[in-house]
Amino acid sequence: MATRATDAGTNQSVERAVSVLRALDSGRPELRVSDVAELTGLGSSTTSRLLSTLERLDMVERDPVSNLYRLSLGLLPLAATAVNRHPVHRAARMVLQDLAHRTGLGANVAVRRGGELMFLCNFEGPRAPKSYTQSGHTAPLHATSIGKCLLSGLSPKERRRVLGAALDAHTEYTTTSHDLLDEEIDTVRRTGYAVEAEERALGRASLAAPVRDASGEIVAAVSLWGPTSVLGDRADAEGKRLALVREVIEAADAISQALGAL
Repeated sequence: MATRATDAGTNQSVERAVSVLRALDSGRPELRVSDVAELTGLGSSTTSRLLSTLERLDMVERDPVSNLYRLSLGLLPLAATAVNRHPVHRAARMVLQDLAHRTGLGANVAVRRGGELMFLCNFEGPRAPKSYTQSGHTAPLHATSIGKCLLSGLSPKERRRVLGAALDAHTEYTTTSHDLLDEEIDTVRRTGYAVEAEERALGRASLAAPVRDASGEIVAAVSLWGPTSVLGDRADAEGKRLALVREVIEAADAISQALGAL
């Protein structure tokens, strides 16, 4: 009984430490102890002790002048190892770099993590708008072309379970109806690619194609993103988008082949 109690206490301490690290990744570069306590729901004394321990372990660092806390570079080797050892990242990196260079647009690869997508790497060409997308950043599945490709591997019932009842609107163009999303994903399955215009950010559009592994399952997706003038409906009407569709499908196919897909 004592062992179980100790294990439970240890697990709780780990969970609390991880919640502190995630609070420091909440968007603001530096936080006070009280800020971290508010974000985690922990008491101030508990938060202070956890931050001191994490600082000693080089997981966080404290500014000597302001006493504000931020994530430490001590986390970087762990994060870099996790990304670089991921099979999709290894297969996609050079393909995406070449894709961004050839098209002049932004090129991403992402995987699904629960109800969100997570970017594994991002390259920007000269025609891509300024991006703050980094490895590890997350985005909504329903409001991105890359997310719709990831969702195309799920049934409608599974999609509703993963996404929940409400689909948040990020702009006036975001798909917020499950029935409409089902229709869009049916189109993805039929054509082999997804299109999104200004659903997540005004002035931006994207194309994406799914990536499969040796079993044939969709394990990732690749996207090209840029201004709507290049990737939006007007570009499609002018026939400019078709060549880019071929580019993103070929890139996804190359990554799939590297992962063992037939």
